[in-house]
Amino acid sequence: MLRSQLAGGVTTLTLDRPERGNALAADLVEALLAAVQDALADDAVHTLMLTGQGAHFCTGLDLSDLATCSEGDLLHRLVRIETLLATLWHAPIHTVAMAQGRTWGAGADLFAVCELRVANPNATFRFPGAQFGIVLGTRRLGERMGVDAARQVVSTGAELDADAAARLGLVSSVGDLLSPSWSRPKVRRATAAAIRAASRADHRDADLAALVRSAAEPGLKAGIEAYRQRLLDAR
Repeated sequence: MLRSQLAGGVTTLTLDRPERGNALAADLVEALLAAVQDALADDAVHTLMLTGQGAHFCTGLDLSDLATCSEGDLLHRLVRIETLLATLWHAPIHTVAMAQGRTWGAGADLFAVCELRVANPNATFRFPGAQFGIVLGTRRLGERMGVDAARQVVSTGAELDADAAARLGLVSSVGDLLSPSWSRPKVRRATAAAIRAASRADHRDADLAALVRSAAEPGLKAGIEAYRQRLLDAR
């Protein structure tokens, strides 16, 4: 489900559910959040790297259990995902994401919050949450690519290839994931945390409120079911 490796101050977290496109089931979200928190609590860790096993980095929410989920279950999972995203966005250490294949939905948000974002040329990106009424990660995406571009990408649910995502600023570089152009940060963790605090306003409460407000509207599950059916019909 999730593999963690620590070597030379680098914690690598690998989403390991390739048979499900590394989609975010509730247990995987909890495991990922716990592993991120553990890495941040370890003073020996200077870099946190996110990767995905198999053809895709992360295809978004795991909808295989949708039939047995209540709207409350779905809301809780989305809240935990937002907590994970905010934790990474404000992390006091270097964060790196390496994406291949489908990097969609919450998977695209997970990629977007990292400091360095490397994409294989075959990677594609989509932010479909608005298609079923969810506001997740939009403000952070606006910081990455500009407010107008982020609003367009989120509102349309358009699919971006790696080059288009790089032109917008979502992707830092396009290339071979086996030879990433990242290096150890040049400043101490405390200094990095101070720089992050000075250069990035803390909107965690507002981001969480925007998510909960959108997800609390009646029809969340029906909207997700309709979205999944559209995906199946398009195959």
